[in-house]
Amino acid sequence: MAERTHGRRALPRVAAVVAVVLLVGIGLVLAFQRSLVFVPDRSSPPAVDDALPGAREVSLRTTDGLTLTAWHLPAPEGCTSTVLVMPGNGGHRGSRAPLAAALASAGFGVLLLEYRGYGGNPGSPSEAGLTRDARAARAYLLDAGVPETSLIYLGESLGAAVAAGLAAEHPPAALVLRSPFTTLADAARAAYRVPVGALLLDRFDVVAAVRRTTMPVAVVLGGADTTVPPGLSRSVADAAREARREVVEVVVPAADHNDAPLVSGPDLVDAVVDVAILGSAPPCLPAR
Repeated sequence: MAERTHGRRALPRVAAVVAVVLLVGIGLVLAFQRSLVFVPDRSSPPAVDDALPGAREVSLRTTDGLTLTAWHLPAPEGCTSTVLVMPGNGGHRGSRAPLAAALASAGFGVLLLEYRGYGGNPGSPSEAGLTRDARAARAYLLDAGVPETSLIYLGESLGAAVAAGLAAEHPPAALVLRSPFTTLADAARAAYRVPVGALLLDRFDVVAAVRRTTMPVAVVLGGADTTVPPGLSRSVADAAREARREVVEVVVPAADHNDAPLVSGPDLVDAVVDVAILGSAPPCLPAR
């Protein structure tokens, strides 16, 4: 009888320990999740003249008072079609110079956005912060004389979520999503095998944003992507089709998330050209 009584008394203690462990775990997730979601390269990029000839370093002013540095390569004389590049998590604007050069060769102007906390910029990244940064980049291009009807948004991975959100708010001529995920929760589950959606401070719901868009959409994905599973990107394309958008879907065979053919190769550039034409914002020079 005494042993049973002792066992019953021990149960509340075990339950209390489990509860404490769970609370501590939840607290750690809430406290440190942004260091897992955002992995900024804080180093300063090379000089713009060395990395991307013809481009210039420009300043973007956000609505919460930050001054961000970005690179702008204007469209060829007499042209206005410009690609606003919203980067993914890795690298800085220097590592995206090959993409900008490839887009410029296809006849586009390019603005390489650099988020807060990345590439020597001040601030700390968050979903709300990156959204403000994208708005600031768009505002800069409009002030520089690029019409809304000549803007193409290109978002890479995490940046695809930023681009889709901006497109739902401020429609461009066309939207290009490279390696997009459906939601941040889905991407986290794929990466860490843990269902943490309810605890996430940032949502990045790409599917919901795409459903609110009105322009042609291109989805470009790697057939061997180990960071964003191809199925997630295909679901984004399906969501655009269900919303009755014109969709260009391109699979780069055997390409992983950061492989050059997917990051800046001809398949990606051709997709930008094709969707820009659908959006009545063709490049100035022939792409092929």
